[in-house]
Amino acid sequence: MLSVENAFAEKFPAFFADAPRLIRQPIIEVLRRLFRETSVNEFLQHNQGVAGVEFIDKVLEYFSVSYSISNTSRENIPVSGRVVIFANHPLGALDALCLIKLVSEVRSDVRIVANEMLTHLEPLGQILLPVDAFAGASTRLQLQAIQSALEDEQAVIFFPAGEVSRVRPVGVRDTRWNDGFIKYARRTSSPLLPCYIDARNSAFFYGVSALNKPAAGLLLVNEMFRQRARNLPIKVGELIPADVIQKDKRPRAVLLKQVKKHLYRVGKNRSNLFPVEQSIAHPESRQRLKAELAAGQCLGKTHDQKSIYLMQYQPDSTVIKEIGRLREISFRKVGEGTGQRRDLDRYDQDYEHIVLWDDADLEVVGAYRVRLGSRASDDLYVSSLFELSADFAAYSAHGLELGRSFVQPRYWGSKALDYLWQGIGAYLYYNPDVRYLFGPVSLSNAYPRGAVNLIVHFYTVYFGRGDSLVEPRLPYRMSRQEKNELVDIFRGDDYKGEFKQLKHLLRHYQVNVPTLYKQYPEVFAPQGVQFLAWNIDEDFGACIDGFLMADLSHLKPSRRKRYIDCHAETGPISHP
Repeated sequence: MLSVENAFAEKFPAFFADAPRLIRQPIIEVLRRLFRETSVNEFLQHNQGVAGVEFIDKVLEYFSVSYSISNTSRENIPVSGRVVIFANHPLGALDALCLIKLVSEVRSDVRIVANEMLTHLEPLGQILLPVDAFAGASTRLQLQAIQSALEDEQAVIFFPAGEVSRVRPVGVRDTRWNDGFIKYARRTSSPLLPCYIDARNSAFFYGVSALNKPAAGLLLVNEMFRQRARNLPIKVGELIPADVIQKDKRPRAVLLKQVKKHLYRVGKNRSNLFPVEQSIAHPESRQRLKAELAAGQCLGKTHDQKSIYLMQYQPDSTVIKEIGRLREISFRKVGEGTGQRRDLDRYDQDYEHIVLWDDADLEVVGAYRVRLGSRASDDLYVSSLFELSADFAAYSAHGLELGRSFVQPRYWGSKALDYLWQGIGAYLYYNPDVRYLFGPVSLSNAYPRGAVNLIVHFYTVYFGRGDSLVEPRLPYRMSRQEKNELVDIFRGDDYKGEFKQLKHLLRHYQVNVPTLYKQYPEVFAPQGVQFLAWNIDEDFGACIDGFLMADLSHLKPSRRKRYIDCHAETGPISHP
């Protein structure tokens, strides 16, 4: 229950200890009226046992307050992953509750940084991250809790003003902002999400505020009761990527001013001041996914009952949209991606898709995009990155292009990639004329240049071809000095030993050899793998693509048996 007397006694202990009762008690009575203590406690009594978002629902219902938001704005709220949400603060309480409710409809892990006074409303305790400038040593624990929430991949809401908006010469706007939210975004590499709330308090409140700001603060609870039956329009802007804020070297005050201006431009539908990227699309219906996959071709099941499907493109396909969504999640996680809501392009319509499905959790685990190279080479995705010589037609005629492979992050470290290869093996079993696998294998532009140089040099030394079978459209080039620094590192006569050396050198850059770069030499004999050229893909996070070609006649016997020959027997794929 709310006790105005106890709350103010905690904040101003000296006054409550020293002031005579004749002075103290009338002040308390006035404060009780201003804070509607009786009405608030009647509400709390009626909703005992209700907490969290359910409690917020009850509050909004009590005041008949709602909010409105466009579908586009709602889609800008990321479904998962750490994010710093910052907003203007026009009302003082109901705006915060509406914003929490909105975000909670997209994801359940929403928290809000709030003044410690709000923690006296115990039903909100599980959502609040309290801060108090007067808390002394405990403040460090409170601030650590905010950082921990972001490191736990939660969504944390900040009101940088720390107090309600006031009338300014340009209208109702926030007062001076605190830059704490930017510090947390930088410290935790979190993107920023601007949310503009279109609302205002009464003219009486702003009049009192102009005369005496602290006095106006005492009216805020009363202002809540004035907001009955209101609708608050909310606009959510696009994400400001974490690296944009990380790399901004302007003075903190200048950066803060620009971020604030960016938010108010969102509210006016004006152009962004910072580079933005679209939030990843929200998940597709699990029921529709399951039904659509069931209508596809099942290539088999794994020993842990995951299913592998071969899917053809269909207009407005739920499966294809979910694949595009999960691709973007997976590639952004490693510094790549398109920056769009889904990673889909025109090639998806002409390709087949090998999909790994987890029926227990109703999740697309991962997928490969495949296409027989016997079709016109100009229509191959890889031809948008590399020029294919006339001689390459002899390979593509008996080839299968692989690309856009991914395993969604929650399944990293599992057997998902091996399961997808079982699906590729099933496809190859039913297409025995295929001898070559080819396609781009990407290196994230987030890798330091020195690390990229090491990987490119190593795979060129061991698996380079030395002719012009394919040419990059935008070549990845090393300077003469960079080449000279690398020339004596790898001699090309001890793959296992020098691969260990490569991994050791990459540790200095705090990166690893990408999974697919390790996978192909493990699956094929050395003469079966070639990296023909290196291209920069400016449309995909400026990643570096190695053109891989693998000869199935050099597939290791154990892998041939595991991936392809097993399909000669009837029954599902089943490997421990």
